[in-house]
Amino acid sequence: MAAGPQPVQLRLLLKPPPARTAWRLVLARVGAMCTVELQKLRHDRTELYTRAIQPALWLLIFGETFTRIHAIPTGGIPYLDYLAPGIIAQSAMFIAIFYGIMIIWERDSGVLTKLLVTPTPRAALVTGKAFAAGVKSVIQALVVVVIAAVLGVSLTWNPLRLLGVAVIVVLGSAFFSCLSMTIAGIVLTRDRLMGIGQAITMPLFFGSNALYPVAVMPGWLQAISKANPLSYEVDALRGLLLGIHAHLGLDFGVLAFSAALGVTAASLLLGRLAK
Repeated sequence: MAAGPQPVQLRLLLKPPPARTAWRLVLARVGAMCTVELQKLRHDRTELYTRAIQPALWLLIFGETFTRIHAIPTGGIPYLDYLAPGIIAQSAMFIAIFYGIMIIWERDSGVLTKLLVTPTPRAALVTGKAFAAGVKSVIQALVVVVIAAVLGVSLTWNPLRLLGVAVIVVLGSAFFSCLSMTIAGIVLTRDRLMGIGQAITMPLFFGSNALYPVAVMPGWLQAISKANPLSYEVDALRGLLLGIHAHLGLDFGVLAFSAALGVTAASLLLGRLAK
């Protein structure tokens, strides 16, 4: 009498499962690190509520006021509409730029040392944390989009364009979180990182096209804006959400390159935190 097929458990005992290829292993480690980071948000959602206050104030007070006085040329669209994508990018940056503080906290609590002795590549650790920051920023962006819609901003609801918005926000947040982790690997302390983070966030914001067009800036500020990844993030968000002219290919390329560069720099300096 012929024997039936062997149970899965017995087959695994007789023959081990095939080993994962290198790229699948790296992707699995990145996904695991991203999941671990997001589990923290699941247990404490206070951060989402408190971080929604600042973008709401920007839209309600700054946006509504400058819409009335018509002080900034926006190419014929209401200033509140022009401002909304910039506030989405700003709120995402503010989430990501202090991500290095979490790395230093993990170093102080011994978690980082345990992670570094595992077979997980350092680039996978950094990438997982960077994309977790991106997912948090996407959630924050949804909050800002809802507030903007309530205020009457004419945003697109095309699913493909909204998917593009999510990709742009993730890439921008990945870069800024890696920038924060890179600075953490240099300064090594939370106090120094907090000071540097506060010192660079507002120049990055005001040195971009989030509040006003690049054309109205003085020449030296235009040069800074063109080197600022936040400007490319805002340009892409305006093109996707408002349907106005944007350099989407260039914006995506700059953000992808910046994110890759940030992952590389943060990975190289990650070991300094464990010493």
